[in-house]
Amino acid sequence: MKTINYFDETRIKFIGKGILVGAIGGIIVSLFRLFIAHLNTWVGKAYQFFHIHPLWLIPWTILSILIAVGVGLLVKSDPNIKGSGIPQVEGQLRDELRINWFSVLWKKFIGGVLSVGMGLFLGREGPSIQLGASVGQGLAKKWHVENFEEKILISSGASAGLAAAFNAPIAGLLFVVEEIHHNFSPLVWLTSFASAITANFVSLTIFGLRPTLHLGTIPSLPLHYYWLLILLGIFLGVVGRFYQIVLLSLAKWYKKLPLPEYLHGLVPFLLVIPIGLFFPDSLGGGNQIVIQLGQTTPILLAMAGLFVLRFVFSMVSYGSSLPGGIFLPILTLGAVLGSLFGTVAVMFFGMDPIFMKNFIIISMAGYFAAIGKAPLTAIILVTEMVGSLVHLMPLGLVALVAYIVVDLLGGDPIYESLLERLVKKSPSDIQGKKIIMELPITAESSLDGLLIRDFNWPKDMLLISIQRGDHELLTHGDTVMKLGDTLKILTDEAHLPAVRETILQYSIKK
Repeated sequence: MKTINYFDETRIKFIGKGILVGAIGGIIVSLFRLFIAHLNTWVGKAYQFFHIHPLWLIPWTILSILIAVGVGLLVKSDPNIKGSGIPQVEGQLRDELRINWFSVLWKKFIGGVLSVGMGLFLGREGPSIQLGASVGQGLAKKWHVENFEEKILISSGASAGLAAAFNAPIAGLLFVVEEIHHNFSPLVWLTSFASAITANFVSLTIFGLRPTLHLGTIPSLPLHYYWLLILLGIFLGVVGRFYQIVLLSLAKWYKKLPLPEYLHGLVPFLLVIPIGLFFPDSLGGGNQIVIQLGQTTPILLAMAGLFVLRFVFSMVSYGSSLPGGIFLPILTLGAVLGSLFGTVAVMFFGMDPIFMKNFIIISMAGYFAAIGKAPLTAIILVTEMVGSLVHLMPLGLVALVAYIVVDLLGGDPIYESLLERLVKKSPSDIQGKKIIMELPITAESSLDGLLIRDFNWPKDMLLISIQRGDHELLTHGDTVMKLGDTLKILTDEAHLPAVRETILQYSIKK
């Protein structure tokens, strides 16, 4: 009875901490959104002004160079703020990266506002996730909690960041479970859910109840069009794999420039000026493009041109290592691909044009599921952002097909691939600190039903106990490991990644 009370009290305590992380994270991310929105508006008006007074482009170019150099210096002072920030959060939770939370918090905030707000094709969601994670880490440091609790608070902050960025609390929770942890932990789930709900409440209070990508009334797609969804899933899977290949090649291309890495941001900051002059509606992450696509009748050639522009310059923007994400740009590209596919379906397969919105929405989820390989997050995120439940079945079908296609083409989750490249560049820092790693036994693990003595454990570790439900078991050679168990392993901080990787590699069923 005492054990049950202990765990009940523990859960309540973590829910309370999650609420506090969500409240602070929600405020910071909401301010982040506000500053970006106001800067985007001001930049849009500036480009309209330049059409009338073109000479003002000269001081504008100088200002853009100064901003690019300033953001570059921020990145140089703390490389952990570059990019979306999601790989860095995953690296933190795997003990592969060490992050100075306060440095990341203020530098990512300023760098993200300037990079995204100036119209570069970058998203606010990745930085928002890292900002939220930094809040969680900062509170953990203040409370002097243990390593496992710090990771739970970082996870809850990441969930709050995504929830506040898109008004999508369930997607924020699923993102942490599916993309970051890859397993289900009750404490992580409860704390992240409380944090996401709280952050979403803060965001809704500031920005209102209207969904982020509200497209109006959306009819249900008739079953006799579902064969088109399979074709769409294949199409998105192929294009999604191409996106992965190009994105992972960007660092190699940028290295050929005669510029130090921290000044690579000069390239997108200068190239965005002609884009702003001639295509001002295309600037930024792209949420306004998705809304426009849902309100107009697309032209095939125009959609193809828009996709090329968005694809190429989003690569240029992200490859420069500026603080900014790919989440929203991916969703925007997916919407453009859906508009393209829907237009072809209307022209050549006799589809009713009334269902164009469906293909825009479905393609957003399918394209993100293909690139991020997180289909559940993709489905729920798009559902929450659009504010409609009528398309869950087609969303699931296209996401599944796109996921399978990318898997067959050899694609890995994009954030994991980015983390692998990031960690390879990070110097090893061995401090000899001993930590306890928790490793769940999932359905695909060959450890399920196996005696402890029958598994070839790696060196540099000690299996100290097994968490089974609400009970913690001391282990011996005859202990049988079961599905749902969580192994508690003592190891050195320096050996942690290798130990985890070895166990996972040899425990997967062939």
